[in-house]
Amino acid sequence: MIGEILPGWNAIASYAYTDAIITSDNTFTPGNRLASVPRNTFSFWTTYEIKGGSLQGLGFGAGVFIADSRFGDLNNSFTLPNYTRVDAAVYYNYGNLRAALNIKNLFDTRYFESAQSRTQIFPGAPLTILGTISLEF
Repeated sequence: MIGEILPGWNAIASYAYTDAIITSDNTFTPGNRLASVPRNTFSFWTTYEIKGGSLQGLGFGAGVFIADSRFGDLNNSFTLPNYTRVDAAVYYNYGNLRAALNIKNLFDTRYFESAQSRTQIFPGAPLTILGTISLEF
């Protein structure tokens, strides 16, 4: 779902229910869930951009991503915990020029993105700040 709540204020939300299971295999048990696939995910992102005055073009954004617990391997022998990650942004648009500062994992939450086995578990990125300048033509 996406929409403009008020002039300059936009929001987007999404939800996914994924029932990913093994249906047939010679090695793994049919009916087991696929590795690293959460059953439920939810995200919400909102931005506000000032539309007039001396700060016209200045914008802010914040969002949240939530993922259910999920199995870490195809044997379904261990579980990766659910997690919530918060992201944010500040940007400035001036004509066809845009400068932005994006912050992923704002609260430096420790979480696990995926796994291939008990010994290959991949953590999510820590607090990450990315600055960009772009020119559109």
